[in-house]
This record gives sequence, structure tokens and C-alpha cells, in this order.
Amino acid sequence: MKRLVPTEKSRRKRNLYRPLVLGFLLIILAGALLLMLPISSADGKTTPFINTLFTATSATCITGLVVYDTATQWSFFGQAVILCMIQIGGLGFMTLGSALMLLLRGDTSLSNRKQIAESLNTTDYRTAVGTMKHVLAGTAAFEGAGALILAVRFIPEYGWGNGIWKGVFTSISAFCNAGFDLMGTDAPFSSLTAYRGDWVVNLTVMGLIVIGGLGFLVWEDLYTKRRFKDLSIFSKTVLTVSGILIIGGAVLIFLFERNNPETLANASGKEKLLASFFQSVSPRTAGMNTIDLAAMTEASQVLTVILMFIGASTGSTGGGVKITTVVVLAAALRSVLTGRKDAVLLKRRISSDLVYRAFALVFFPFVAVLVCAFVINGVEGDVGFIQALYECTSAFATVGLSLSVTPTLTMCSKIILMLLMFSGRVGMLTISYALLTDRRKRKNTLRYPEGTILIG
Repeated sequence: MKRLVPTEKSRRKRNLYRPLVLGFLLIILAGALLLMLPISSADGKTTPFINTLFTATSATCITGLVVYDTATQWSFFGQAVILCMIQIGGLGFMTLGSALMLLLRGDTSLSNRKQIAESLNTTDYRTAVGTMKHVLAGTAAFEGAGALILAVRFIPEYGWGNGIWKGVFTSISAFCNAGFDLMGTDAPFSSLTAYRGDWVVNLTVMGLIVIGGLGFLVWEDLYTKRRFKDLSIFSKTVLTVSGILIIGGAVLIFLFERNNPETLANASGKEKLLASFFQSVSPRTAGMNTIDLAAMTEASQVLTVILMFIGASTGSTGGGVKITTVVVLAAALRSVLTGRKDAVLLKRRISSDLVYRAFALVFFPFVAVLVCAFVINGVEGDVGFIQALYECTSAFATVGLSLSVTPTLTMCSKIILMLLMFSGRVGMLTISYALLTDRRKRKNTLRYPEGTILIG
């Protein structure tokens, strides 16, 4: 009689999370080895493995934290390797791999569609192939338009070759919310500070960041329904809260920095407006800056940490715990305060399972970031706690903003940041699911008697 117990092979086949985790690890390792080659560095020398591994992790996890200035440390080949990792990390290697299989073999099998759906953070595998095509077409259109606009702006300043390359690199990095830039030829680690008052650069980069941070699922919803009232609860929530965070963040940053002589006090009205909005948009996991982050007030730095931790939308190129996760927890909190039994969002009841999952998605990263910040603060004698918390939040939320601390860290702290970047991009729950077997799917029929415990 044949046993009906699933074999290890079948369990591995059904676990769609393992290819996702292993794929990211392999891409990071391959990128690190390529960056070690003398051809990758500007001086033609071999770069230490720990630093290439850090750079590859940051690029693949679309973070932007760096130990070297990208423009001055890496050759054109090295920069191209970094850009490829950014693009793969932004779209997801499973999305790109599935697209290649579809192009070469016409593979629309159920397993392939499920993998595409998983990489796009959607459960509807029936429409996954169509969504993937729209994602790829939209990405090419937005990145292409951004590259063209930025290239036209940069060519008069840097020449044809450099201007086009900087335009392409900046556009892809901004859309993928990666935070890498090639502006260090003017001043290392300067990011876009030289363009603080430039309307073209600011609006183009902010537009790319916001579009990439809204997410593929919101794109698809907007493409198919067009009108706001017809959108799903998810899309309405993302669009509304994104607008509130951007405008509210810009107002607060202006108030905190308007009298700071090292940031906005001596800036023109145009520069204050653009810089305030840019530093509100960028913490939503983009990692670029137009003012000196280390010179900002502590209030602005703490606000930036909060914005980084919240992050962008589910299914986007951004990181963080995600907008809808925070909104679900806020709805649950409101239900407690108003005495309601259920959490309600836009006149729809939110299931308790979703609330528990949202709590887990916020609680575990919060604890991890806090613990890692304490460790780095203890290991690095000259790094304050706020600085350590800023770097750790930036790493987990895959933002890339830095208070100029990352290049000075020891190997131990770099490893901590790499682990945070990886878990932030792939997801802590995804990693845990990848490590667990099918036993996590078995229903627990044992139910214990109810108990009471005093709280509050």
C-alpha cells in the first residue's frame, strides 16, 4: 500500500519561499565576486571581499548604504554590475526569470504563475502573467522617461557619455528606490546636494521614487479601473496615506529645519520647498538626499527614522514594514479605543488573522532594529545611539540614508547591517517560511481552555 505522506522532494517543490531566499543569496554572492575583480575598481586593484559583499547586498536589496563612494571607487564595469543588481533586486529575480522563461519557452505553467505571483506579492496567480507584463512595460517606460529627462539635464554639465550614463543610473536607482548615485565625482558621498534647488532633477527623481514606491499592484489597479472610487481598499489606502505622509513629512521637516543654518536657514524659498519635500519622499526607502543629513536637527532625524520604518507599499520596489501594515494596526487600535469587536477600514471588517500578521510584521523588525542599534552602539565607540538606530533602520527598511557612519564601521557592524538589509528586502516571515517544512501548514486541532491574565 502506497504511503500518502508527502516526500521531502514534494515538500521542497511546494515551498515557493526557498527559491526566493536562495536566489537573492546567489545574486549577492555573484555580485560580490564580480566586484572583487580588478576590472571593477577605478584603480584596477582587488577590493576586499567584506566590502564587495556589503556593496552587493546593498545593491541587490535596493538599499543604498555604501562603504565606498560609487562614482569614485568603481569603474564603469563595476557601476554596471551594481546597476544590474539594483534592477534585479527592484523587480525581483523571480519576476525577471519567469519573464525570460515565458519569452523563450512560453512557460505559463501553474508553478511558474505561482512563483510570479509570489514575487509580485499577490495571491491571484491566475492574472500573474498579465500583471508581470504590465510591470515590465511600466518599469521600462518610467525608467526610460526618467533617464531621458535626467540625461538632457546632465549632458551640458558632464558631457554626452557621462551625462547619459548618470541619467540612466540615477533614473533606475530612483525608480527602484535604491539610493545609489554617481554624483561623487564632484564631492564623495554628496548624493544630490548640488541640485537642491533644481526643479528638473528634484521633480523627476521624486516622481520616480513615488511611482516605484506605490507598487505594482496599485499600478495594475489604476490601469484597469482608472477612477479612485472604483479602486480596491488596498489601493485607496496606499494612495491616501502616501499623500498624507509626503505632505505631513515635508511640513514637519520645514518646521524643524527652517532655522538650522547648516541646512535650510540660508536657503532660498525654492530650495526650502524642494528640499523639504525631497527629504520627506526619500525616506520612503529611496536613500538620496539634497541636504546634509548629519547636519539635520535630532527632531528631523527621528522623524526620518519613523518614515523609513513605515516605508512604501506592499509589492513595490520600496521597503519598510509597509503602509498598509501600519494602517491595519491603527485600525485595530481604534477598535480597542472605541470598544468595537472588529478592526474596520473604509467600512470593511479586517480579519483577526490579518491583524495578528500585521503585528508580527511590525513587532519583530522593531525589536531586531532596536537590538542591532544597541549592539552597534556598544561595538563602535564613536557611534551614538541615534546614529546607530538611524543606520539600522535605514538598512532594514532598505532606504540607504546615512549619517556618514557606514563607511567607518567595523566588520561586525557591517555584517549586522547586511543581515538587516537582507531580511528587510526578502522579509522576515519569508525567511522563516523558507526554513520551515510543511509542518507549519498542518492545522493544530488542539485547543486549550481559555485563561485570563491582567494587562494594562
